[in-house]
Amino acid sequence: MNRSEVNQVVKDASAMFKNNGWHLPPEPKWDVTDFGLSDFNSYGLVLVNLAEEAEYCEKLMYAKKGMTTPCHAHKMKKEDIIVRNGRLAIQIWKGKPGEDKKGDPFKIKINGLFSKVYSGYILKLSSGERVTLVPGIYHEFYPLSDECIIGEVSTANDDLHDNFFINEDIGRFSDIIEDELPIVKLISDPE
Repeated sequence: MNRSEVNQVVKDASAMFKNNGWHLPPEPKWDVTDFGLSDFNSYGLVLVNLAEEAEYCEKLMYAKKGMTTPCHAHKMKKEDIIVRNGRLAIQIWKGKPGEDKKGDPFKIKINGLFSKVYSGYILKLSSGERVTLVPGIYHEFYPLSDECIIGEVSTANDDLHDNFFINEDIGRFSDIIEDELPIVKLISDPE
């Protein structure tokens, strides 16, 4: 990813957050990724780490229509994905896609209530709605609206060791080509 691309998407996310009443903390911890696939407009996500504690984590995320967060699961992390503004599609699998039987029923919490869903199901959420994902549930998500603000509240987060992507070419953090000066420091930037 070019630093100029990172800078622009940080500006876009900042404007969307501000226009929707989301105030970032002083010196926010920015994370911009193309998942190492070098196609941010297809596979990209902007994250701001709001809380990073031993017991829990909170993030605010931003994505534009056409951007997908690729299929992955966590072995340790339990998380609520919350649509803060816009509409979001989340495809969910009971187990690893290709290894579990598509269409197998299982239960997850949607808006705090257990609901029966099917492996491979695409859940469509609007502003204020949430889904609770437990360890082992594979998921990928993408905006249905032009832009989307997404919240995440979870147990402790370990981006280096607890993201298991289906596509083995994926890297959680992007290599940045320094084509202009950064406007923010990313959590993946060297000290």
